[in-house]
Amino acid sequence: MSTLKVGVIGCGSIAKYRHLPEYHANKQIEIVAVCDIVEERAEKMAAQYGAKAFVDYKEVLKLKEIDAISVCLPNYLHAPVSIDALNAGKHVLCEKPMATSKEEAEAMIQAANINEKTLMIAHNQRFVASHQTAKQIINSGKLGKIYSFKTTFGHPGPEAWSVDGADSWFFNKKQAFIGAMGDLGVHKSDLMRYLLGEFTEVGAFIETNAKKNTEVDDNAVCILRTESGIIGTLTASWAYVSGGDNSTVIYGENGTLRLEADPEYSLIEEYRDGKVIHHKLDKIQTNEDGGQTNSHVIDHFVESISENKEPLITGEEGLKSLKIILAALESQETKKIISLEQEV
Repeated sequence: MSTLKVGVIGCGSIAKYRHLPEYHANKQIEIVAVCDIVEERAEKMAAQYGAKAFVDYKEVLKLKEIDAISVCLPNYLHAPVSIDALNAGKHVLCEKPMATSKEEAEAMIQAANINEKTLMIAHNQRFVASHQTAKQIINSGKLGKIYSFKTTFGHPGPEAWSVDGADSWFFNKKQAFIGAMGDLGVHKSDLMRYLLGEFTEVGAFIETNAKKNTEVDDNAVCILRTESGIIGTLTASWAYVSGGDNSTVIYGENGTLRLEADPEYSLIEEYRDGKVIHHKLDKIQTNEDGGQTNSHVIDHFVESISENKEPLITGEEGLKSLKIILAALESQETKKIISLEQEV
């Protein structure tokens, strides 16, 4: 099996704690280049992984030996840099949210198709053991008809996680475009699509009420309806000061699934007849100490390229998950329930 040579553009926390360590742990990968506009940051990562440091990402894209690129940049740069990389003949793994608009996302997908390169969006929730097990249970029909759900992703905010702390681009509306909904909510829109199918309607209340000196959202509650009539709530928050919550509960005709809602058991099945099944599975990733376990995103990306197969989260999949978040923003602005187009 041949070695894949990769470049990582952006050396902030997501590259430092997720992309670079996971590439390094994959025996098929050689990290050739790292890039950051802060030269010291790039040089530090380059020294750690035996790569070459760059401050201009276009110089990285000129390297003919590079097969694939990870785009680990502020949200507003995801689309333009990904498109440049695809046009340079590189496979691309792009952080979420994949873009700041439907048009940008469609341009990314078009660039991947024209250049016949893999475009994968780094949604990691589909690879979590409890989520994959829940999907198997739902698909088996064991729960019967699914009625409702509630899914939450909240933590104290990006200050402690981001390399720039309180001055992070996460709080800059021009660079981030969207706050907790783009950082956390889009993960959950992707997860619920994976578990329950496509959504057709979105309503939302979105606020900036917890963080100072920012215009991006920090608290959001969305109401979603699927094609089959399942209704539920999606919450994204940067205001959980005492820790994080990354839980999902699914209510069905025959029972309830509790995912990542218990400190000991990753998945709990509770049935109408009183039967309860506890699952101890691999823990979900967190930004907390000890939470930097393998997300399986990098390994899946590498496998997709090596075996020339479509990744689980293609550009098209990333766009469908993004559309839910864009619809939530529109709902907040218009005070209306938004119907989703499902032409992708």
